[in-house]
Amino acid sequence: MPSGPRIASGHAQIAEQARENVDRRARRWEADEATIARAASVTDFSPLADHVSAQLIALAHQLRAHGARVGMGEVLSAQRALAAVDAADRTEVFFALRAALCSTRAEMIAFAAAFTTVFGAGESRDPLDELGEIAKQALPRVGIPPHGNEAPGAELMPAPAAWSEEELLRAKDFAAYTDAERAVARRLLHRIALRGPMRRSRRTVPTRRRREEHDLRATIRASLRTGGELLERRYRQQATRPRRLVLVCDVSGSMAPYSRMLLQYMQACVAARARVEAFVFGTRLTRVTRELRGRDSDRALARASAAVDDWSGGTRIGECIAQLNREHGRRIGRGSMVILLSDGWDRGEPEEMAEEMARLARTAYRVVWLNPLAADPRYEPLTRGMKAAMPHVDRLLPGNSLASLEALAALMEAETSRA
Repeated sequence: MPSGPRIASGHAQIAEQARENVDRRARRWEADEATIARAASVTDFSPLADHVSAQLIALAHQLRAHGARVGMGEVLSAQRALAAVDAADRTEVFFALRAALCSTRAEMIAFAAAFTTVFGAGESRDPLDELGEIAKQALPRVGIPPHGNEAPGAELMPAPAAWSEEELLRAKDFAAYTDAERAVARRLLHRIALRGPMRRSRRTVPTRRRREEHDLRATIRASLRTGGELLERRYRQQATRPRRLVLVCDVSGSMAPYSRMLLQYMQACVAARARVEAFVFGTRLTRVTRELRGRDSDRALARASAAVDDWSGGTRIGECIAQLNREHGRRIGRGSMVILLSDGWDRGEPEEMAEEMARLARTAYRVVWLNPLAADPRYEPLTRGMKAAMPHVDRLLPGNSLASLEALAALMEAETSRA
């Protein structure tokens, strides 16, 4: 077929399709008009529609007064949203109009006030109605003072302020604890055990603060952003690492009221922190670091109890310190913080006690003695063992309560800052 007739045939097909589209649109318009006419013949909704449109325009005006950007397109979207929900339900209308009219959080906040202004506050309901009568009776009651000519009520007795069981346990002596109080104190001991001594490391870490040591590599790297100009200086400071902590607890008969709680503190330290060594002693020294490891404190204490043969026996502090210096010197190492938990009653020779304590003090960074008897303000270290040990002890603290262990933790952290 020649090109001319082919083009004419294509144009004829396009014209025919266009006529069909026009006819289809005309038939659709006629059907819509017929539907509208039937609806108008049944009920006339024009007053209701005018009222709804007026309310929506008033709502848009209120939103514009609050700074919201609401135009005619948003108002038409709000009308379509109302047609999609139950207009008799206030909650559905609220969220439908908010979704159509608001686009930012600030507009949503302003919408609540505008909606209340236009449509009213609605019915106020008691928020306790959904709880039921039984739940209402279980709620606490609050006394309200009378107003006007009301008769005064009965005289009310003042109620004590709220108290904390943990606060009471902090100052209570370990010897007076019950089993329930020991269970509560265990959580506090784990919290205290997280605090320990630190030491400055030879390594350095980056810091934002101004220091004497410059970080040349980081400074040059930062200068690449400004074309090589050294506008920002970077610094480094010494890092910190945990200092080795050595806990030595007396489990002789005189320490029986306190040794159980002190062992729980030792177990919490071993489980919570690294570089911790634990020893117990009576007439001889026993290392219990391996037995006290693990999260289950009950099993750890049971293993430690099974490993100790001289539980609740006599006390030879000087011989046990000598064994600690000679057999476990490498585990202790130089620079450790040694914590002795004992009442100081010793059956050994005071000369041996003084010699071994002096040797331990030369090796350790600090030697701290926790003595439960020191909680009494009238206490003085007059026994032979304490007299021999006191010249070589850096600090003497009471070890009879959670407050004393918190004081020990604060002391260890303070020593870190001066290390």
